[in-house]
Amino acid sequence: MYWEKYSRQKIRDLVFEGIGKNLNYRDSPPIGLPASYLDPKVFYSDAPFLSEAPFMSTMVANPNHIGCHTMGDSEPVFSGTQAIEKELIEICATQIFGAEPETVDGYVASGGTEANIQSFWVLRNYFIQELGASHEEIGMVYSSDAHYSMPKGVNLLNIKSICAPVDEESRLIDLDKLENSLNDATKSGIKYFILVMNMSTTMFGSVDDMHAAIELFESLNLNFKIHVDGAYGGFIYPFSAKNELYSFQNKHVFSFSLDAHKMLMSPYGTGIVLIRKGYIEHAMTKEANYVKGKDYTLIGSRSGANAVAIWMILRAYGSDGWKAKIAELLDRSDWLCEQLNKRGISYFRHPKMNIITMKPDLIDRSLAEKYFLVPDDHDSPSWWKIVVMDHVNEGVLDHFLLDLDKTLENA
Repeated sequence: MYWEKYSRQKIRDLVFEGIGKNLNYRDSPPIGLPASYLDPKVFYSDAPFLSEAPFMSTMVANPNHIGCHTMGDSEPVFSGTQAIEKELIEICATQIFGAEPETVDGYVASGGTEANIQSFWVLRNYFIQELGASHEEIGMVYSSDAHYSMPKGVNLLNIKSICAPVDEESRLIDLDKLENSLNDATKSGIKYFILVMNMSTTMFGSVDDMHAAIELFESLNLNFKIHVDGAYGGFIYPFSAKNELYSFQNKHVFSFSLDAHKMLMSPYGTGIVLIRKGYIEHAMTKEANYVKGKDYTLIGSRSGANAVAIWMILRAYGSDGWKAKIAELLDRSDWLCEQLNKRGISYFRHPKMNIITMKPDLIDRSLAEKYFLVPDDHDSPSWWKIVVMDHVNEGVLDHFLLDLDKTLENA
């Protein structure tokens, strides 16, 4: 797990080099493209600060990254910034998730929801096109703590849903109940399974027991492939825990989703899809004849600037710098847990994640609302969530704990 840290100047130079290799709407006559640079009445291309602002310059240049640039042919007019996106996908696939070089396809999506659904779409089509499955014979298995993009994907793709209950304390899937559900599913005619494993759930930060799930599916002799929802944990868990099952080293893992706008603090619209090579072709839209290289993505046209933003952040830290940042956030999370323990506050926290989800017994609603704690249910919360991000520093946590002490004294 290593990628080089670049200086601010090198990042600037490489981004501007990429923009320079793209078609320039001002200097060339691209009269056939239904797009242009950003409207100059609002976005000034000659603003002095742009010469030192590579991301904003990319925004103004407005490259369209339609298609999937790890596949070969792409729109040649944006080849410079497409190359940056391709490098970004390779860093994520090989240096974070252990893939061999050039064995993964992917692209920068609109967010984790699209990244999840793109992976499900490819897998569903693979089961149909290669194995002759019908829609009714494909099921998606996910825990009750999983993100709502799972039932959304099931609904959009017209496949069967198998939602596995979890233990209230450990937040792990109840394997006995899941086994019963899988047996019922096979009896009803489901032959092919998309198994979603959570690399941090949204509410609890829990990580599914991959080993136990694989053992269960293999013991039942089921045909399955795994999608890892790393929308939240993808930029944390690989740096805080050593678990090769949550990597492309695991033969059962088919795809990953990530969401850079969370821990990576990039702009919204920066999800990432990673899928083993040889599969994303099953999502090709053959009718996209005017797109060079065709389109394999759910979203179609995409902002090249968003891909540049993620690449810039990863290169500004380098792998060592990113590991150090995650370690600092986890240290802060450890300290907060110690303080909650002293006060008798019940909570769930995965030790390698920075989400702390507290039971509501001793948490006053006014305190939760003051600090914008997130409930599992806004009408009747059973849990309140704290996420230790960069801005949640020691001072902020001290103020929260002081206010918590006041509410405990008055209770």
